[in-house]
Amino acid sequence: MKLYLKIWRQKDAETKGQIVDYTLDGVEGDMSFLEMLDILNEELVSKGEEPVEFDHDCREGICGTCSLQINGEPHGPDRLITTCQLHMRKFNDGDTIVIEPFRAKAFPVIKDLIVDRSSFDRIQQAGGFISVNTSGNTVDANAIPIPKEDADKAMDAATCIGCGACVAACKNASAMLFTSAKVSQFALLPQGQVEAADRVQNMVRQMDLEGFGNCTNTGACEVECPKGISLENIARMNREYLSATTKG
Repeated sequence: MKLYLKIWRQKDAETKGQIVDYTLDGVEGDMSFLEMLDILNEELVSKGEEPVEFDHDCREGICGTCSLQINGEPHGPDRLITTCQLHMRKFNDGDTIVIEPFRAKAFPVIKDLIVDRSSFDRIQQAGGFISVNTSGNTVDANAIPIPKEDADKAMDAATCIGCGACVAACKNASAMLFTSAKVSQFALLPQGQVEAADRVQNMVRQMDLEGFGNCTNTGACEVECPKGISLENIARMNREYLSATTKG
């Protein structure tokens, strides 16, 4: 395939960026999207030009680092996959592909297609954990009965990889789906009950401090989420927050 690429290039966070046009020939349908970018970079380096910087790590849809806006969609035209799992068979010979970083105030551009998503880390650090008794009188977690429905919902929430597609898809750049997934995975389990009230308040507070917008129930976040995280988690977090802030 011959493809026409329009890629966002930006030297650093302080420099104004722009879309730069590239033409790439010989792209095969079985290539992944990142392999296509690798080939482009090989050509650029061979010509003495600066390669396109983009984030990646596992290339297995697990780590969440390979987050790109492709033709206006987080992770591209396919569903329930990350950018690294997107294959070029989803495109046709002669297609024009616009490749940009995720856009959000809380995700500032570092360089080219790489954004700083440490805001997610700070939300997690604010309360996305449980305190465990390690005094020697511990109770095996497997010994605590948990209804299967609750365990399944907690596991579904825990599949969130923190890629930021929910933020990029949202017209308000809201992180409610991400934050609610991290709240829900503990709120549904007995191990998370001890710190439940503090957890939800601290994480929501940090989310607001990072500059994310609020949820207006558009649902684009769930549609674009590569792990299919449900909007039910946002409703659960809202209930948890209401309960935590109205206790006498």
